[in-house]
Amino acid sequence: APAEGDNRDYFETHAGDSESLQEHLSWQLDLTPFSDEDHVIAGAIIDAINDDGYLSLSLEELLDSLGLEPEQEIGLEEIQAVLHRIQHFDPVGVGARDPAECLIIQLSALGIETPWRSHALLLMREHVNLLGNRDYNQIMRRMKLAETELQEVLKLVQSLSPRPGSQITSSKPQYVVPDVFVFKKKGKWQVDLNNDATPKIRINSQYAGLVKRADNSDDNTYLRNHLQEARWFLKSLQSRHETLIKVARCIVSRQRNFFEYGDEAMKPLVLRDIADTVEMHESTISRVTTQKYMHTPRGIFEFKYFFSSHVGTDDGGECSATAIRAIIKKLVAAETPTKPLSDSKIAGLLAGQGIKVARRTIAKYREALAIPPSNERKRLA
Repeated sequence: APAEGDNRDYFETHAGDSESLQEHLSWQLDLTPFSDEDHVIAGAIIDAINDDGYLSLSLEELLDSLGLEPEQEIGLEEIQAVLHRIQHFDPVGVGARDPAECLIIQLSALGIETPWRSHALLLMREHVNLLGNRDYNQIMRRMKLAETELQEVLKLVQSLSPRPGSQITSSKPQYVVPDVFVFKKKGKWQVDLNNDATPKIRINSQYAGLVKRADNSDDNTYLRNHLQEARWFLKSLQSRHETLIKVARCIVSRQRNFFEYGDEAMKPLVLRDIADTVEMHESTISRVTTQKYMHTPRGIFEFKYFFSSHVGTDDGGECSATAIRAIIKKLVAAETPTKPLSDSKIAGLLAGQGIKVARRTIAKYREALAIPPSNERKRLA
């Protein structure tokens, strides 16, 4: 871990505004392989998702909103296919058209071994009206379930999020507390969990000692069940910490050059790269990297900062969008004030380095850096 004398005034590091739901989804969209046509469709879908996470337009209305030329043949089936992919972005279930579809998507995303998953899917697909009317007796008859079994099914359904959009807050956090520390030790980059940011929880041994194995009384059964729930909670918490550190170490390993040389050395990295390495789903990686921060010698960064789309180079390699933005910033900082670089000129300079980027892309990156166009940057001698 970093030495005790390290300056860690991270409580004084103010965070910027949290991203909106649309920004969170658009970030995932930019890191997901879509054809140009499907990318446009996906953008329209994301724009039509409300704060609760529901799609506010029908497929027909989405098709009309695209303003296609007559020769562009896009059908409702293609829009449906793109919507299906969006619905499995994080938070899972976003883009659903009604609560039943939202919960079915979330249930389908659960592991097949999840207890009562198949029953919950059947309930939401075939008996949702009975559920809405709270006609539990009819549900038990039709699904051939005992009351205790239906309670377990309902418990699973109630654990889901009927308003997935509400998971993405647009409020502004006051301070950033890093979840991990990244530091160099004996020439190697290392990652440690910030123990001060993790809750210290343990099972009360006094209460645990009250549970008697052979006692089947109601009181003892109550204690035994809650002890088991507490153990599962601790196990889940430990698993979350392990996932966090595993993903952080994978990011640091992939972006080692960034830690050595800065933004210009940032490599292209998408969710699937990390997901494949740690053998987890992309939506899990998106969730783990959201509002999680690492304290590094170069500053505090959200995990998401290290993900970036790629641009091809003449030698067959790849350059990240983050690196290109850093190069643009460097070029503008060094330009002659009386003759500022136009977007076309910047594109030409990048091409000279083997990086082919369209002028409109340069303009987009420049605007993201809050750099005005060349005519506004021009200064008198």
